[in-house]
Amino acid sequence: MARLPAGIRFIISFSRDQWYRAFIFILTFLLYASFHLSRKPISIVKGELHKYCTAWDEANVRFSSKAGSVAPDQLADNETDCGWAPFDKSNYQQLLGALDYSFLCAYAVGMYLSGIIGERLPIRYYLTFGMLASGAFTALFGLGYFYNIHSFGFYVVTQVINGLVQTTGWPSVVTCLGNWFGKGRRGLIMGVWNSHTSVGNILGSLIAGYWVSTCWGLSFVVPGAIVAAMGIVCFLFLIEHPKDVRCSSTLVTHSKAYENGTNRLRLQKQILKSEKNRPLDPEMQCLLLSDGKGSVHANHMVILPGDSGSATAAISFTGALKIPGVIEFSLCLLFAKLVSYTFLFWLPLYITNVDHLDAKKAGELSTLFDVGGIFGGILAGVISDRLEKRATTCGLMLLLAAPTLYIFSTISKMGLEATVAMLLLSGALVSGPYALITTAVSADLGTHKSLKGNAHALSTVTAIIDGTGSVGAALGPLLAGLISPSGWSNVFYMLMFADACALLVSPRLFHPSHLQCASLHCGQTLVELSPMHS
Repeated sequence: MARLPAGIRFIISFSRDQWYRAFIFILTFLLYASFHLSRKPISIVKGELHKYCTAWDEANVRFSSKAGSVAPDQLADNETDCGWAPFDKSNYQQLLGALDYSFLCAYAVGMYLSGIIGERLPIRYYLTFGMLASGAFTALFGLGYFYNIHSFGFYVVTQVINGLVQTTGWPSVVTCLGNWFGKGRRGLIMGVWNSHTSVGNILGSLIAGYWVSTCWGLSFVVPGAIVAAMGIVCFLFLIEHPKDVRCSSTLVTHSKAYENGTNRLRLQKQILKSEKNRPLDPEMQCLLLSDGKGSVHANHMVILPGDSGSATAAISFTGALKIPGVIEFSLCLLFAKLVSYTFLFWLPLYITNVDHLDAKKAGELSTLFDVGGIFGGILAGVISDRLEKRATTCGLMLLLAAPTLYIFSTISKMGLEATVAMLLLSGALVSGPYALITTAVSADLGTHKSLKGNAHALSTVTAIIDGTGSVGAALGPLLAGLISPSGWSNVFYMLMFADACALLVSPRLFHPSHLQCASLHCGQTLVELSPMHS
C-alpha cells in the first residue's frame, strides 16, 4: 500500500471535532474583524473632511480667473479648500468628536440591550441581521459624498443607527466561541482570537486610505459591502453550538448529583487530589471559581433548580451583576477602552498634525498601533494563562501604559522613527488589558460556577462588561475632540489619567487581600461559599 501524501496525513491527524473548532475560530475571527474594518474609515477620513485652507495669493486667483479655469485643488462645494462642509469651519474638531460620540454612545446603550436580546434569539440570525444592517449604514455614510450631502444631522443619524446595529456582533461571537472552547489555555486562545480587532483596524485603515484622497465616499462604501458580504457568510456557515453537529462539548462536569425533591444538591469535588493541601489564590477563588484547576472546594454547596427547564433559562441583568468580578472588570474596561478608542478614532489626525503627513500616509502609519495591539493581546493571554491571574496581568499592563503614553507624547514630536517605535509599544500596552478583559475574562465570568453551565448567560455577561467599556469608548473620542484645540499634550494627560483610574476603581482585581467571598444569588441559583482554608 502506497504511503499517504503528507498533506493527507496532516488532515487525518486531527479529529472531526478539532476541525470544526478550527473552522469556528477562523469564521468568528473574520466576522468580527469585518465589524472593526467598518469602524476605522471615519478616523482615516477626518483629515480629508477638514484640511488646512489653501493660501491663495491674489495673483494666482486673478490668473485663474482670467484663464477661465478653476484651481485644481479647490473644492466645488466650498468657497475655500478647507474640506467638506460642514466640517470646513473652525469648530471641525468638535463636530468630528460629536460624530464619534454619536456612534459610540449608541453602541454603549445598545450593548446592554443587545446581550439580553441576543441570548433569546438564535445567534446566527441575530448576527446576520446586524452585519447586513451595519454594512448598509456604513455605506450610507459614504453615499453622502456621491449625493453631495452637507447636513450634519444626516451623518449623526447614520452614525447613531450604525452604532446600535453593531452591538449585535460582540455578544454573539463571544458566546459562540465560548460554546466551542473550554477553559484550557483560554487566555492564549482568546488572545490570538482577539487580534481580529487589530487586523480589522489595519485592513480598514488600508482600504479607507486607498481612496481617502481621491474619493472618500468609497472609503465607507467598500468596507460596508465587505461587512454585508460577511453577514451572508455568517448566515450560511455559522454553527452556534457543538451539539448542533454532534461534536463533543469541552465543558465537563466534575460533580456527583443527588436528587432531593424539587432541587438537586451537588457536592462539588476536588479536581486534582495533589492540590488538596495547596493554598489557593484568592483572586482565582472569588473571581474565577469555574477555573477547573482546584479552585472549587469540596465544601462548596451549589443548590440548583430542578429539571423543570429553568436551569437553562436566560439570566437576569441583576443576576449577572452579582457574579463576582463583573462590576469590577466592567469599570476597569470603561477606562481601558476610553484610551483604546481615543487612539482608534483620533490617532491618524494626531499623526497628520504632528508629523505633517497627508491623510493616506497618516492612516497607513497608524496601523502600527494595531500591530502592537496584536502582540499585546497575545502576550496578555499567555501571561495570564501561565500565572493563572488575569486581573494581575491587566493591572501590570495598565501600570506600564501610563508612563508609556507620557513618553509617546514627548518623543513622537522628534521625528518619524520615534513615532513608529512608540506606536508599537503603546499599542501593545494599551490593547493588552482591553483584549484580555473583553475576551478571556468575559468568557470566564460568563461561565462562572454559579451559572452551572448555562451558556445563555454568557451573552448577558459579555454585553454588560463590553457595554460599560463602551461608555468609556464614547467619552474618550468626545473628550479628545473638546481638549485637542488646547493642545495634543492635554489629550495625552487625559489618557494617562484614565489609565490611572482603571487601576484605582478596581483594587479588588489586583489586591487579593481585598477579596471577600460572599453568598451569590443568580436568579434561582444559590451558591453558598463556606470559609476557604487549606
